[in-house]
Amino acid sequence: MAAAVVTGTRRLSFSNSAGSREFDLYVPVGLTGRPALLVMLHGGQMDAAEFAVASRMNDFADRHGFLVAYPEQSREANASGYWNWFRPEDQQADGGEPSIIAGITRQIMAEWTIDPDRVWIAGLSAGGAMAAVMTATHPQLYTAAGVHSGLPYQAARDVGSAFAAMSIGRDSDAAAGPAPLIVLHGDRDTTVVVSNADRLIDARLATHNASIHQASIHQASTDQVELRIVTSTGDESPGNRPHTRTAHILPSGQVVAESVIVHGGGHTWFGGDPRAGHTDPLGPDASAELVRFFLEQPTPDPEPPTTGAKVHPWQHLWPFSRQR
Repeated sequence: MAAAVVTGTRRLSFSNSAGSREFDLYVPVGLTGRPALLVMLHGGQMDAAEFAVASRMNDFADRHGFLVAYPEQSREANASGYWNWFRPEDQQADGGEPSIIAGITRQIMAEWTIDPDRVWIAGLSAGGAMAAVMTATHPQLYTAAGVHSGLPYQAARDVGSAFAAMSIGRDSDAAAGPAPLIVLHGDRDTTVVVSNADRLIDARLATHNASIHQASIHQASTDQVELRIVTSTGDESPGNRPHTRTAHILPSGQVVAESVIVHGGGHTWFGGDPRAGHTDPLGPDASAELVRFFLEQPTPDPEPPTTGAKVHPWQHLWPFSRQR
């Protein structure tokens, strides 16, 4: 970690061969040890500062002691400020916007001695779709993910198919990332239909099921990877919309995938600050749900692997070979 810790928000930038992006980095008060990092990707027609206000995530960072990075899409790359989650050149690890976002992540990790087992990513709308891209293309970088009102990896390959996926939903054959995933979506969302939440969860569970198949091929036990499903309903107390929570849980108690479907909710950040756009002041509080989910994820065994390679607690669930 940097020797002289200056708290608050600072404006920084990152560049590589794919381009450059500015980002805001929030450093909380009382930062100690090897902190966690949360990368937050804004929605369209937003910027980093507005997303920080809308989500109130900096308040949670102060409370729990993690850094928050807010990469900002350039208007040169997209005139309306949308992350280009639907373009093939921006759906790969070694180029396009994923390489820039990963570069921002690694730059912060190096400067602040971030705990590599607590590197999280989340986003809203186009930012949520890009968060799904990031976990698929960089499976060894992000250890948990949250998608709010977004779409699955490779749900579209151009602008036309992007609008189709947003309005009617579209299955994707692409493997989702192996990191534990929480999805939040309103069932009255007319911008990105709620069926995309189901498709995000299905894609994550398909990755999990592939791991079971791989284990059976190698005659390994699958007892520790069979999932149970738990569904519950949220109360309708003042300040909250009714919602349904579905969790897919390993025998160890770890949640592999979780969805929170908000009844009557639209295309906005739930529990957000009304001073910013694209927010719904009614809960469930999306930021609280994300942070709760991330903090509940187990840390790996402290014994280092004999190969010297970095191993996440879910790495045995990832049967595909991908490079960071």
